[in-house]
Amino acid sequence: MGNLKSRVESIRILVNEMISSMDSTLKKQEASVRLYGVSSIASIIAMKRGIEPEIAAVAGLLHYFYHYKTGIIHYPGINSAEAVRPIIRDLGIFSKEEQLVILRAIFYQDQREQTHSLYDELIKDAIVLHKFLQNMDQTVPHLDIKRLLNLLDEFSIEAACVKEEIITHGNFPNVIKDKRQLLADISENLAKQKIMGIPGDKRYREICQYWPDPDIYKVLKNNWGAAFVYHCCMSSGFLFPIRYPNGNHRLAGVGAILEWAKLPETGFFYYDGQGDFVPERGDIVVYEGLLSDNPHDHIGIVISCEEHEILVAEGNKDNENYSSIFRRNRKHCILGYIRIDNEYQFNFNAIYNPTL
Repeated sequence: MGNLKSRVESIRILVNEMISSMDSTLKKQEASVRLYGVSSIASIIAMKRGIEPEIAAVAGLLHYFYHYKTGIIHYPGINSAEAVRPIIRDLGIFSKEEQLVILRAIFYQDQREQTHSLYDELIKDAIVLHKFLQNMDQTVPHLDIKRLLNLLDEFSIEAACVKEEIITHGNFPNVIKDKRQLLADISENLAKQKIMGIPGDKRYREICQYWPDPDIYKVLKNNWGAAFVYHCCMSSGFLFPIRYPNGNHRLAGVGAILEWAKLPETGFFYYDGQGDFVPERGDIVVYEGLLSDNPHDHIGIVISCEEHEILVAEGNKDNENYSSIFRRNRKHCILGYIRIDNEYQFNFNAIYNPTL
């Protein structure tokens, strides 16, 4: 499909536009060095291994796209795959098979202790080698030592200079924070500020920062309650990618959050009235048919619970485009509650099959 120059050039234009939009000159330099460096190394490795250097170059150019687009450090591979998924689809220059290869190579980049397909391993190798070449003292994390030595041996490069990076851990007590209480504190503080759902409100822009789509404000207009909950979760230490892998929707929507909470590996959702479950501060409440005829049409964070009412922090009260704290009837339009385990850590070990 197409020729190497036009397809890679299309991605370069996209990446250059993203880099140009960054505020910091230092960050622009860092992004250019990393994205173009990994891309070039990936092409060379692909040539050596007899696989397609064009696809390797594209995956290398896009592998850290999300981080440089948003400045957010969490899940750079998983989030970059999701961020570029609609972009490379809409370009119309890659087949579905090529899209899948590119996205998986980006997605699996941080899972370097595991072995995946040819292109996935190639991008991991390119990242490790690029980091090694950019590191003046040539130290390498323990996780990457074997991968780097194998790579250098493949290219018949002397590896005597490779040194393992020594990481010291302080003797700090292992304190488990009550993240649900922190979630309630953060949401309560934000909701009472009467945040307006308009791009001119800095606090609203912070809520939308996780989704780098150019039309994100239009997409979330008068419908940003779930984005508020996601932002509060991220701020309190409950960290998730912008879309649970293979999920039907991004976690800016109530349905996606509910879908995640019902997964076998989470099991955090409780229907209203289920067993002896009683909502507590820091739980997430999911409404059913509250503002429309649609299922799970609204969401908020429980601040306190009384016999007949809950006090709730909502980012988008009744879809009226401002945040608020107020009371809701416990018997009115409540589907159920999400109680996230304080020790929950996101983990995904299945095969990544994105929607193309």
